[in-house]
Amino acid sequence: MRRMTWFLALLLSAGVLLAAGCGDDEDEGGNGGATTPEATEDASGGGGGAGEALTLTADPGGAISWEPGELSAAAGSVTVKLVNESDIPHAVEIEGNGVEEESETITGGETELTVDLEPGEYEYYCPVGNHADQGMKGTLTVQ
Repeated sequence: MRRMTWFLALLLSAGVLLAAGCGDDEDEGGNGGATTPEATEDASGGGGGAGEALTLTADPGGAISWEPGELSAAAGSVTVKLVNESDIPHAVEIEGNGVEEESETITGGETELTVDLEPGEYEYYCPVGNHADQGMKGTLTVQ
């Protein structure tokens, strides 16, 4: 009888653990808190409660350049997406006002960098080689 009680307690505990681990996070966005395009504002749309999304596009032909050279965003969480369709590696770094954050370096893809920014001016640039010296830099104004 004691063995049966122990077995039922173990089975009940396993069921509780399984139910807790299989919960549906659909109501919470379903992405573990990651920022998605649907949860952010487009650069042309201004700020919002979920943060702001900005996009930098590296020259797809491989020139050491990107567009745009100036960005603006509302204070708070800012996500900068770097689109790099070339075979030249690029990354984006944001620096200023005590902030220095860098994305991963990518070739032929996209990466995102999310930073919490206070009002002020920041420099963004490509930290790969001497790309910043060749013009891959710009100013991010945060209000």
